[in-house]
Amino acid sequence: MSTVIAGIAIPDSALAAEATELVRDAAPDLLFHHSRRVFLFGSLRGRRLGLTADPELLYVGAMFHDLGLTERFRGATQRFELDGADEARRFLESHGVPAESVRKVWEGIALHTTPEVPWRLEPEVALVTAGVETDVLGIGRSELAEAELAAVVAAHPRPDFKRRIIRAFADGFRHRPDSTFGTVNADVLEHLEPGFRHTDFVEVILGSDWPE
Repeated sequence: MSTVIAGIAIPDSALAAEATELVRDAAPDLLFHHSRRVFLFGSLRGRRLGLTADPELLYVGAMFHDLGLTERFRGATQRFELDGADEARRFLESHGVPAESVRKVWEGIALHTTPEVPWRLEPEVALVTAGVETDVLGIGRSELAEAELAAVVAAHPRPDFKRRIIRAFADGFRHRPDSTFGTVNADVLEHLEPGFRHTDFVEVILGSDWPE
């Protein structure tokens, strides 16, 4: 019998169960509970927006979206979002999931910190971003019923979440600061890493090899 939280059923297929186990094993409680809330908030917002996603694909996208912040899955050079997206692709392909479905999950994870773009794509992509925006930034929170918010947070608590998630971001990519160029992740390092200054896009243009 699947678990139901705030009226949303957590997928209980073998694939979803394995995804849950993988994330539970690799990620600290902070990221595990955050990822489950991303699925729940994304699903709730989808209901209100009339967006219907495949629950299993949305679940994998939500659960894997921050794997690139974990010690086990973080890389050395590329953006952390790509680490999680690439691992999700390997995971889904190993289970024989069709390429089109794999693409949706990959894009949902890879684009979850990119404003606006995910909303122009399929629900499996858009609703990962919706869940992240609600849980991290509070965007769309006011659209949800207080009873729904309470049910989600009761099942997956967020003690001192604002400060802890910022630290988790920094821990996940402070060793690869160049990967934050042109992303919101540069803001994290500017707040937490003494002496860090984001790469300035205008300076890159003016300092390029072109004479004018």
